[in-house]
Amino acid sequence: MKKSSKLIALAVALVAGFGTSTAQAEGFKIGADVVSSYVWRGSDLGDSAAIQPNLSYTFKNGLSIGAWGSYAISENDSNDRYKEVDLTISMPVGPVTLAVTDYNANPEDGNTFDFGEEGNNTVEVSASYSHENVGLMAGVFVAGNDYDNAVYCEASYKFYDKDGYTAKATAGLGSEDYYGDQEGKKIALVNTGIAVSKDRYTASAIYNPDTEKSYLVFMASF
Repeated sequence: MKKSSKLIALAVALVAGFGTSTAQAEGFKIGADVVSSYVWRGSDLGDSAAIQPNLSYTFKNGLSIGAWGSYAISENDSNDRYKEVDLTISMPVGPVTLAVTDYNANPEDGNTFDFGEEGNNTVEVSASYSHENVGLMAGVFVAGNDYDNAVYCEASYKFYDKDGYTAKATAGLGSEDYYGDQEGKKIALVNTGIAVSKDRYTASAIYNPDTEKSYLVFMASF
């Protein structure tokens, strides 16, 4: 796994080791989204509408442990229903939030915690920052089926907030051979779009310049 166990240990230590941060509300949180399609970082996963539940617990010091899933409602062209279960541990450190996420696609195939190069798990270490209307995020795959340490960076800006509506623009750069449509390790613009929200509903217009594919996604959150 190319030093993956050491990288995981280091990442967990970085996240769990910082105790000086702004405290968040302690306790459990549950929810679910219903989406017309599961589009992640400029790519459609599952070719279906999906139900996406989430569960998390936040401690007094801000440390949060959570689980998130996506379950396709209908089968894709391969007669499969896409499933994904992700686990995340995160910690705010001043204005930055550090996180370690285990992405597990098709969790019913193989062992749940198989971090081998042929397994279903991919571990990402990421950092995110938000201030007023601006958001920044950067992540890199470090273990498991790490797809050659693919990287992804994203910037967002909320440019509208009126009459109960908010609108946010997003642009993301990623490794072209994973998030795009080309081979090699070049970084390309792979995720652009605008999301408009009101109450629990969000509509997102998304375009991946590298694959030249566009999506319009509707989401209801509960």
